[in-house]
Amino acid sequence: MPKAIELIVDGYVSLNDRRALDDLRIQRRKLAVDLKARTDFDCRTAIQQIEEDIIVIEAGLARLDGAAN
Repeated sequence: MPKAIELIVDGYVSLNDRRALDDLRIQRRKLAVDLKARTDFDCRTAIQQIEEDIIVIEAGLARLDGAAN
């Protein structure tokens, strides 16, 4: 079963919405930075998930780049 982020990215790719994908990637990166700065909780699992989300988002951006060529 696909993860939610994969479905979201697929939707944005099908709409050719690069800006939404860029915004999503920026949001995830900021969240990862914020979680890495926390010292009062163990956020490793959440950080790992966010980093996996970023990989999926970047793959979607690459698909848009490939479609543009």
